[in-house]
Amino acid sequence: MTPSNTFAYEAGIALLYRASCKEGFLAAPEQTDNYRRVWSRDGVICSLAALQSGDDGFLPIVEATLETLFNHQHPAGFMPSNVTPQTNAVSYGGAVGRADNASWAIIGLMHYTQITGNTSLKIRYQHHVEKAFQLMTAWEFNGRGLMYVPLSGDWADEYIQHGYIFYDQLLRLWALELAGKIYERNDWLVQANLLRITLGHTFWQQSDTSRYYTPALARQMRDASPKQWLMGFHPGGIYCQFDLAANALAILLQVGEKQQQTEAIKTLIDKINQQDRILPAYSPAILSNDINMNVLKENYAYQFRNSPHQFHNGGLWPVWNGWAVVALAEQHDNAAAKDAATKLCALLHQANASANNNEFEFNEVLHGETMVPVGVKACTWSAAGAVLAETSLNEKKIYRF
Repeated sequence: MTPSNTFAYEAGIALLYRASCKEGFLAAPEQTDNYRRVWSRDGVICSLAALQSGDDGFLPIVEATLETLFNHQHPAGFMPSNVTPQTNAVSYGGAVGRADNASWAIIGLMHYTQITGNTSLKIRYQHHVEKAFQLMTAWEFNGRGLMYVPLSGDWADEYIQHGYIFYDQLLRLWALELAGKIYERNDWLVQANLLRITLGHTFWQQSDTSRYYTPALARQMRDASPKQWLMGFHPGGIYCQFDLAANALAILLQVGEKQQQTEAIKTLIDKINQQDRILPAYSPAILSNDINMNVLKENYAYQFRNSPHQFHNGGLWPVWNGWAVVALAEQHDNAAAKDAATKLCALLHQANASANNNEFEFNEVLHGETMVPVGVKACTWSAAGAVLAETSLNEKKIYRF
C-alpha cells in the first residue's frame, strides 16, 4: 500500500504500536484518567485499522485485544466497557452499560477470522458470541427487532440520546451478517435480513407511513430531514441531529433502498464540501437555550464537557471522520464521493496534526468552531481513524457481506 499522506499514516501506525501492551490496544498510552485501559470499542477499532494496514506485527496485539475482551465477558452476555491491564479489573459501564460494545467485539473477531484465516479464536469464543446475540435480542424488550438503548448507553455516553438509536442498530446488523456467514448460522442471517428491512423502513422519512416501527413515528417523522438517516427515536419523540457515525455506517453497509443510499451519500458529500474542517459527530450543536441542554447539563459523571461545539455536542471527532472516509471511498462508481473522501482525509490529517508540523497529536476531539483540541492527546482511535481512511483510499476494503 502507498498512502497518499505517508507521514500521517506512519504517525498513526507508530501510535498504535506505542499504545499497545500484552493485553491489547490501550485507548491512550499516557496515564490520563482511565484511558490506559483496553476498551471494547476503541480496542476493536484500533484492531480493524491494524488489520487493514497489513502489518503482521500487529497480529499478536489484535489477538490479545480480542482475548482480553471476550475473556471478561459478563455471564449475562454483555461485554466490558474496559479492562485494566495488570490488575484485570473490569468495568461494564458507568451509570449504565454500553449497548454497542458487544457488536464491536463480534465485528472485530469476525474481521480477524476472515483476514487472517485463523479460526482458533472464532471456535474458542463461539459460545460468547451466541450469548451476546441472545442479550441483544433481550434488549428489544418487545421482540420487534430493534434494541432499546438507555441514556448513556453507547459511545456518546454524555449526550442526549436514548431509545431506538440508529448507530447501535447498524452495529448489530453488521455483527449479525458477519457472524452469520462465518459461523454458517442461517438463523442469524434471517434475523439480519429482517433487521435490515426494519432499519430502511424506520429511520428514513417514508411516504408509506404503515412501514414505521410505531404509529407515533408517522407524525413525528414529519420533522425529520428527508435527506439523511434519522439519529434515533423514543416513544416521546425523534432526534433530528445529523449523526456522522450512523450515516457513515449506513452508507458503508448499504442500508436502505437505492434512492435512500444515493441521497445519504449526496448529503454527506455536501457537508464535506461546504466547510474547511472535519465534520462534527452530531450537528447542529445544542445551544444554551435549547430544551435538550437541560439533559446535557445533568448527564455527566465528574465534569460538564458538553458546552456548545464541545465534546459530544458538536465536537469534531477524528475517529468518525475516518469512518466517513471509509464509507465514501467504497463508492467506486461515484467520482464525487471519491473526491469528497480524499478531501475529508486531508482535513482529517490536519485535525490530527499538532501545532508542530513535524508531529501528530491525534487528539480525541476538537472544538467544533475553533478546532482547538479539547480532549486527550495521543488517542489511539483518532490514529486508527487516520489509518482506516488512508487504507480505504488505497482500496483496502473493510470486510462486509
